[in-house]
Amino acid sequence: MLPRHRRILGLIVVLLGVGLASFFVLKSFQQNLLYYFTPIQVQSGEAPIDREFRMGGLVQPGSVRRAEGSVAVEFFLTDGNVFIIVKYNGILPDLFREGQGIIATGRLDTEGVFIAREVLAKHDENYMPPEIHKIKETT
Repeated sequence: MLPRHRRILGLIVVLLGVGLASFFVLKSFQQNLLYYFTPIQVQSGEAPIDREFRMGGLVQPGSVRRAEGSVAVEFFLTDGNVFIIVKYNGILPDLFREGQGIIATGRLDTEGVFIAREVLAKHDENYMPPEIHKIKETT
């Protein structure tokens, strides 16, 4: 085998190795992505059924129901057009309340109910700590 052929063969082996490594990195990255959907996208079937995703919207006023003696809660998440029932079993964040924006991570069950694994409450862009808000009101 000529040195030229060995270099070409070595280059082909290196390129195949880099290509294979890139494929596995991208495949792993794809499996770990959490996509974000709104309730109307979930209702229209755009959200995956077999994997977790994030859903964001507003907690519909008057929809929060808590199980007695438990941390289980059920509420409606809306984007203004449609609502999706969300069930969560855990302690809710301090900023969670009706009319508040949230992002929930979880998956859909067979009835179309979103079973949340994590609930994050969002604050608006005008948020300021209560201490600062009191100072601002007095001035």
